[in-house]
Amino acid sequence: MENFGALNWSILVLYIAANLLLGFVLGKRVESADDFYLGRRTTPWWAIGISVMATYVSALSFLGGPAWSYTDGLSVIVMHMNYPLVIFLVITLFLPFFFNSGVASIYDYQERRFGAASRGVISLIFLISQALTSAAVLYATSLVLEFITGIDVVTAIFIVTIVALIYTALGGITAVIWTDVIQAGVLLIGAGIILYALLDQLQLPIGQALADLKAKGKTNPADFSFDFTREATIWSGVIAMTLYHVTVYGANQMMVQRTLASRNIGDAKKSFLMMGFGAFFIYFLFFVLGILFYSYYGGREFENGNTIILQFAADYGLPGLMGVLAAAVLAASMSSMDSAFNSLATVSVVDFYQKYFKKDGSPEHYLNASRLFTLFWAVLIIVPAILYSRTEGSILRTLSQIGSYFVGAKLSMYALGFFSKHTTERGLLVGVVAGFVVLWYVATQTDIAWPWYCLIGATVNIAVSWPASILLDGFQSEYSPYTIRGQIEKFRREKLPDKDAGWFLIPGRVDRTSYWLLVFFVACYLFLFAFNALIPG
Repeated sequence: MENFGALNWSILVLYIAANLLLGFVLGKRVESADDFYLGRRTTPWWAIGISVMATYVSALSFLGGPAWSYTDGLSVIVMHMNYPLVIFLVITLFLPFFFNSGVASIYDYQERRFGAASRGVISLIFLISQALTSAAVLYATSLVLEFITGIDVVTAIFIVTIVALIYTALGGITAVIWTDVIQAGVLLIGAGIILYALLDQLQLPIGQALADLKAKGKTNPADFSFDFTREATIWSGVIAMTLYHVTVYGANQMMVQRTLASRNIGDAKKSFLMMGFGAFFIYFLFFVLGILFYSYYGGREFENGNTIILQFAADYGLPGLMGVLAAAVLAASMSSMDSAFNSLATVSVVDFYQKYFKKDGSPEHYLNASRLFTLFWAVLIIVPAILYSRTEGSILRTLSQIGSYFVGAKLSMYALGFFSKHTTERGLLVGVVAGFVVLWYVATQTDIAWPWYCLIGATVNIAVSWPASILLDGFQSEYSPYTIRGQIEKFRREKLPDKDAGWFLIPGRVDRTSYWLLVFFVACYLFLFAFNALIPG
């Protein structure tokens, strides 16, 4: 795009400078590796909650969400309707294990439950999958910079990486959280301006535009088809994608790590609850933008659908809008990238370097190692980011497809850890291998849609791991203390308090507030059906 202009450049440069300055200021408080991983456990829960939302609602959602619904209609929202169910399960089952243990890496649980080999396997799965998804985020942002400034995508990839790397390496998790708060504000301002401008520029009254979209099937909120080759059906959204997102939020170092920086378990749970109650409104906004763009552009095809929102901003021509939008997408991207850099460095140091190569280092040594690994991962993800630049489909869909290959293994490893009495490490690893083999076959030899990969992979893992454990190691005489039943017995035996300030410390116990997530889930679906029903047509 030509003539980006001094005003737009000023907005973008000011935003970048503010992030770097915040990283520099917060970096002065980072004195040890623990500070880098967890801060000083003084961050307020609402900031952590905003950071959780900003991390997943990245540039992939900001650009890819409207691109996805532009082609497939509002029904794609079912893929992101499950967050209330997801957060209900995460704060009930996963979070107490991690928070009570006081660990920096959530994969420490796997070693305590099964052994060092299973910890190494799941940590490696995280490193690979997170590097690939982070590269997709990096590409999305670079696409914006190319579109609005004319900078080559590859050059833009390097620029964005350097900016996010600097403040993350300086300030650690604290810088990640507070820059995410700023970035979330910039993102919502940008989205709000675009929505206002779009409603103002529609050639038809909003009611008639929606009626036309309904006639074309674009506002139908749910596809009840049992066709497993279709991506966005109500069954894939409620069943398959619930399991997918449970793994994303419950068994993902990048998501859980910031909640471990909370003052207490109540704050950790409240930070996740913010996502459970807030995600619907954000994704509804992005997907509604997509169908309204379909009306505005008359359904015309774009060479790259991810640029629709950028093309509209350019056409609208409001002074400074492209600068705000560029900052918004950059904000969305960096809120994911900084989290990824920090969590990748944490797992690399805690689960591998400190465990196998340097067991007796000082806190300062591990801090320096963490910063070096931050640099290492930032450089490494550049390669797949460049490869993503060859894709033209929705990058939100691309990200989800990548993650679907890995989440089944992680979900099954935790599910068996939480509930199984007889599963052992050797049987578990046999199941993981079997799951990947079957999933490879499904992905390459069938037309089954990717949302079902998590369920298929996890089912195969569990079905193989349990009998393999019995064949290799026999029946176990008692539950591990790191199963949910084992934790309940431990709390009862040692007469430990089961609550802290009204929030359950014991895994498997449901907090009263969590029940409202189930009510909210039903209310969201009722709202969508009412929204479609009230449109004339």
